[in-house]
Amino acid sequence: MNIFHEMKSERGFAVTGGLIAGGVVLVVLLICFSVYNGLVSSNENVNSKWSQVENQLQRRNDLIPNLVATVQGITAHENEVFNSVTTARAHMMSAQSVGDISAADGELTQALGRLLAISEAYPEIKSDANFRQLQDELAGTENRIAVARRDYNEAVQQFNTKIHTIPSSFFAGILGYHDRDYFKADEKAHEVPQVKF
Repeated sequence: MNIFHEMKSERGFAVTGGLIAGGVVLVVLLICFSVYNGLVSSNENVNSKWSQVENQLQRRNDLIPNLVATVQGITAHENEVFNSVTTARAHMMSAQSVGDISAADGELTQALGRLLAISEAYPEIKSDANFRQLQDELAGTENRIAVARRDYNEAVQQFNTKIHTIPSSFFAGILGYHDRDYFKADEKAHEVPQVKF
């Protein structure tokens, strides 16, 4: 009877030990799945926000030729400004990385500032309905770009924080997740453009 009781007791410990080990494995797997899903979700959020930045930059790039053509039609002798806008737009269109796009955005912002400053010297440009409409659309687009850049940088900040905090940091490198770049304003974008007439 004593042997039977000991065998039953050993079997009970084995079952209990197996349940505990199974429970621990299940908890570890749930944590791994949760961390993985959180990293994927956060990475996709950054990608989505970047897509919105690119959409707004493309919208601005699409407006520029019409704006240049309108101003150029009224004052054809500002070729240096027109060329700088065209060159900056081409740099923006060919930029690939976040850093390159940030630099090209600063260059284009400066060139557009010089183009819009021309309108101050030519009242016939300011009075042109097409120019005013394009200028309003450009201003609205610039606001949307600012919002999209802010949203993107916030998503990057959350993602970068996530991959550096425990337990995500244990898995981030293994899964190939690394810091994402912020969209930074080019240093030249802070300078006031010099316009000569």
